[in-house]
Amino acid sequence: MSRIGKLPVEIPAGVTISVSPENLVTVKGKLGELTQQVDTDIEVAVEGTQVLVKRPTDQKRHRAMHGLYRSLISNMVKGVSEGYEIKLELVGVGYRAENQGQLLDLVLGYSHHTFLELPAEVKVEALTDKRSNPTVTLKSCDKQLIGQVAAKIRSLRAPEPYKGKGVKFAGEVLRRKAGKSAGAK
Repeated sequence: MSRIGKLPVEIPAGVTISVSPENLVTVKGKLGELTQQVDTDIEVAVEGTQVLVKRPTDQKRHRAMHGLYRSLISNMVKGVSEGYEIKLELVGVGYRAENQGQLLDLVLGYSHHTFLELPAEVKVEALTDKRSNPTVTLKSCDKQLIGQVAAKIRSLRAPEPYKGKGVKFAGEVLRRKAGKSAGAK
């Protein structure tokens, strides 16, 4: 039995979950509404304040989907009740970030500004303080979407291993390398 799949998903107060006959799971909460199409072989049942995910057999395919859909439903419940937040730091001299609504303007050491139009579901806030690196804070109820947007921003200037310059996640530990002088003796 899947250790993740057999765990029930607790439904917090203020969150409603409905399952259609076509196995479309809809989760509504104070931060938004999310939907997920579940495979027809997997059974999703709402019992009281819990959601249970069951599989019909022990086939490898069913075992794989059992834990997957339980995790996706759990992420949707957490997203509409608490939300997700990702912070990115811009490390480098002259690196800046500004936002006008959903348009993010980044200065990342290139000869031009980099503009990124973000989806409406993702809220962005760019903060620049004296004596600290500029930070970009992303907030959303959709874990997959916010992770994809954060990865896209990071890919514009990934951190390099010598000085650590680039866009990195807050709290991310970079693997650093010694320069040329470390090898010459």
